[in-house]
Amino acid sequence: MKTRVIITVLALFGIFHYAGAQTIRNSSNMTIGKIERDGTVRNAGNIKIGAISFSGEIRGADNSYLGKIESSGRVWNKNNSPLGLIENDGTVKNASNVKIGKVDSDGKVKNASNMIIGKADNVPMRHTALFFFFGFFK
Repeated sequence: MKTRVIITVLALFGIFHYAGAQTIRNSSNMTIGKIERDGTVRNAGNIKIGAISFSGEIRGADNSYLGKIESSGRVWNKNNSPLGLIENDGTVKNASNVKIGKVDSDGKVKNASNMIIGKADNVPMRHTALFFFFGFFK
């Protein structure tokens, strides 16, 4: 299974609990996307690239179903096959239970080598699935 470790930050309840902007930045601190309060995901050009629903469903720009994120942190693809897990401490593991990254409490997104690959400002921990598993922010 190929896992994109580039940055994708999304998930379940958090969208609706963050009043401020949910901004995704690359390793150079440039804004590469955002998650709006209603779950719409936009790229740096403000173009809709997908969405995450309150129930954790992930959809593409064309509204096609891509997968889901459970409140437990488990991430599934559109065929209901496991993609991985986002643990409560921000550790991200693939379907083989191998660590592929981590999101620190301050929003720094790190790859498996502990290198900072981005930042998630005001983004709920589970929303990182958009970054790691669904390739939203390239």
